[in-house]
Amino acid sequence: MFLKKLIDNLKIRASRKYLQQELKSPTKTLVGGEGISSIGCIVDLDRFDSTDSFYEFIEEFSLRPNSVKIIGYKRYYDKNSPYSTPVFSDKDLGWNAKIENSYALEFLGREYDLLVNYYTEDKLLLQLMTLKTRARLKVGFGEVDKSLNDLILNAPISDFQTFKKELKKYLRVLNEI
Repeated sequence: MFLKKLIDNLKIRASRKYLQQELKSPTKTLVGGEGISSIGCIVDLDRFDSTDSFYEFIEEFSLRPNSVKIIGYKRYYDKNSPYSTPVFSDKDLGWNAKIENSYALEFLGREYDLLVNYYTEDKLLLQLMTLKTRARLKVGFGEVDKSLNDLILNAPISDFQTFKKELKKYLRVLNEI
């Protein structure tokens, strides 16, 4: 028990150090065409559990049906319980800030035009997922570290419709839609 707790603390400390180093280094932006054709969503399921709302982006931005990928974070989850959304948790943190979850690795293996970071708390695994996801434009809330997102929206996390409306407005200004 003591050894497991010590190992977990070492993993967390090393991951925080990696996160701080990566945030200080210049960001690698993807170059690509204009417009939004694929959207990735990282959602804190402990705070917002209605992930079906994110599929509204398909109609809102006139996307193909499979262009929205969602992954959820839960502090604790049971692998035997069915979830409608792929889930990762704190126990999926490995050495050297590696994420050891097949759903998360599949999510990180894709490139997105838009990454929606739908969380308001600075949780280490959520920040690592945001940092490691390759996206042209990253959108999130103002409560988290501002260097993680390119566009910051101030809306309550419980009000998805306002978030969607503001996102659409700013994407129009940026000539993305």
